[in-house]
Amino acid sequence: MNSQSGKETILVVDDTPGTLEVLQRNLTAEGYITYTASGAAEALKLLEGTPLDLVITDLKMPKISGIDLVRHIRENYKNTEVMMITGYATVENAVEAVKSGAEEYLPKPFTDGEILAAVRRVFEKLKQRRESSTKPAQGPVGAHGLIGESQVMQKVFSAIQKASLTSATVLITGESGSGKELVARAIHYNSARAPAPFVPVNCGGIPEGLLESELFGYVKGAFTGAYESRAGFFQTADGGTIFLDEIGETSLAMQVKLMRVLQEKEVYMVGDSRPRKVDVRVIAATNKNLPGLIKSRVFREELYYRINVITIEVPPLRNRGGDILLLVEHFAEKFAGELGRAVPRFSEKALEALKSYSWQGNVRELENVIQRIIVMNDEQVVEVPDLPAFARFSAIRTTGVNRTLAEVEADHIRNVLSGVGGNKTRAAKILGIDRKTLRKKMQQGNLD
Repeated sequence: MNSQSGKETILVVDDTPGTLEVLQRNLTAEGYITYTASGAAEALKLLEGTPLDLVITDLKMPKISGIDLVRHIRENYKNTEVMMITGYATVENAVEAVKSGAEEYLPKPFTDGEILAAVRRVFEKLKQRRESSTKPAQGPVGAHGLIGESQVMQKVFSAIQKASLTSATVLITGESGSGKELVARAIHYNSARAPAPFVPVNCGGIPEGLLESELFGYVKGAFTGAYESRAGFFQTADGGTIFLDEIGETSLAMQVKLMRVLQEKEVYMVGDSRPRKVDVRVIAATNKNLPGLIKSRVFREELYYRINVITIEVPPLRNRGGDILLLVEHFAEKFAGELGRAVPRFSEKALEALKSYSWQGNVRELENVIQRIIVMNDEQVVEVPDLPAFARFSAIRTTGVNRTLAEVEADHIRNVLSGVGGNKTRAAKILGIDRKTLRKKMQQGNLD
């Protein structure tokens, strides 16, 4: 019970004053603490500041319907039950009400006995739900360090297996956060090169002026501060695999040098005049459209064909169906284990909400969300209200058909930032803009 007095609290929502008066009188006479609202908007305000055990709502109301109110309550207030009443009773309405989360559906006119019996049934279910506890689900099955049972991921696993049998160059494509480095690692550690190093390099994260010396190394005296010779990433990966992530971020000049390495199997250290042989398998990755970059003349066609011997496309998380649920279980076990806690169970509605959300940040975004839930939630069962706001249904947001484009854009930017834990670099990549543009849009939308 939400009330400090120990009595159940009920909110009745109906745009007919007579119905409100009768229901409030009857429910109060039964010992319930009863509130009323003449519409969904007023009900939403009451919900924000008043703990409620049950909301009884009419179906047809102006602006925000009873169905939208039910969904909003279900996905934002996990300790509040909902019952729907209506003078327009149809099978379709009943089915929609139940699917939206209403525990009871009562057509008008109804007797005092019928409404009170329905209320008692709802409170009995609420009591059972609060007292129930279910054993956490078992963890998912992983393959090659990746997790997935969907058909699209089976194709990825098959491609990994075939690529592991050769030393051919591989190009991995896919959206940011989809798991391209995991695919690269799976290829390496399932190949004959597994005992040798796997060296990941974020080409977009190293300043252009330093990338050459980082990749190929430098000799003593090559430049100011080069007090001793130092091997580069290619020499470190000798005998193994180098993973060139975000290869689309490299300059045209660097692309020429990478072509030489691929063709001649040798590198020139900065400041050295003689080449050094290296035996390195190259796996490259990008979240960009390389053919489009070739047309724009910012990526060399020759390099594209050299790295594109074997292509593996990693699907976005939103196209992987039930894999989302497997990943939720996996990350829940991982982060609960790190905290020394029991693994919580996600309710069916919470899992459905996570599955329905369009994960623009893909697996990385989902991982961040689950970590935040595990850290912040102490209960054994994770319900929809425990999810981030952007993954929950909101009756307030659904009424915004008259919003400006700027408002819609600000909402999307806010959701992406929340999904990546506020990381502006990742958010900018997901949104397809640079950090400067993101900062400008954040200022315009008051998102700081």
